[in-house]
Amino acid sequence: MNRSQGQGAEAPPPRETTALFGHAEAERTLLAAYRGGRMPHAWLIGGPPGIGKATLAYRVARFVLAYPDSSARDVQAAQTLALDSAHPAARRVAAQAHPDVLTLERTAGATGAVRSVITVDDVRRTVGFFGSTAGAGGWRVCIVDSADDLQSPQGANALLKVLEEPPSRALFLVISHAPGRLLATIRSRCRRLTLRPLVATDVAQAAALALDRDPADAEVQRAARAAEGSVARATTLLGGAALAIRERTTELLGGLPQIDPQALHALGDTLGRSDDTVFSTFVETIQDWLSAQLHVKGAQAGRLAPVAEVWEKLDRAARDVEVFNLDRKPMVFAVFGLLAETARS
Repeated sequence: MNRSQGQGAEAPPPRETTALFGHAEAERTLLAAYRGGRMPHAWLIGGPPGIGKATLAYRVARFVLAYPDSSARDVQAAQTLALDSAHPAARRVAAQAHPDVLTLERTAGATGAVRSVITVDDVRRTVGFFGSTAGAGGWRVCIVDSADDLQSPQGANALLKVLEEPPSRALFLVISHAPGRLLATIRSRCRRLTLRPLVATDVAQAAALALDRDPADAEVQRAARAAEGSVARATTLLGGAALAIRERTTELLGGLPQIDPQALHALGDTLGRSDDTVFSTFVETIQDWLSAQLHVKGAQAGRLAPVAEVWEKLDRAARDVEVFNLDRKPMVFAVFGLLAETARS
């Protein structure tokens, strides 16, 4: 069955994903450290959202759990960190049933909704986790996905405490979309590994595999080009109206500072009938345009503030629309009015 049919298509989570695209150099760095017996107790894996940071982290975890002796022949002969999905370690990690893996991530609260942060209590689970003995005398792996979600400052300080006094054969894989915003003390206790956005061909391959599509399919190719190096974004764009909204919004942005009122009316009508994912795609497309403006105008003194102000107004307007269930069309006109002024400046 083609899982991309309909609105409900979703890529498998990183813990179930065994294929890795576009990060061969980073993988070689990790493998060399492990094979040489120089594995740091903590890695800080940074880079933009959706490019495969968590996929790489789980790939490392599966490998060290399957091969706890870094001097073993299989490790020394390995060219990658790949592990067959049928391997017991891979199956248990995918099922969230491996006793030597702890994932710190946002969890559901009392109402069933996913919390906006990783709580202090979740981080404190590391105490009991590292206090017990790993199976077969191997590694215990803690994956933090992501450190940006730590309840600050309490959560960050709780993580820092265990990073400062790591148990023997403990491995922390700390994921961050913005490592520069983390506590300097956390950064200093991790070896940095920065991943770059993927090229469109790798995005197409990864998204197609995740959704059981043909990477040569025209829609897959369009989504890959529009995804700005993010597999997560490409999979979101596929199988629904999100891709069309991104392309239509991009076209309107390309025409700035000129505005086509009729096109904005049509866009507002479409957004008014669409789901939250499509609306989020509209907002993210504008944020990408603003990011590009920040880069272009970065060297021009005094020209960053107007762009930053529009970004803040966009965030506020999008939040109000969602929280108060407001009509989306007025927001479309208001935002594009601000964008036109920014483009003229």
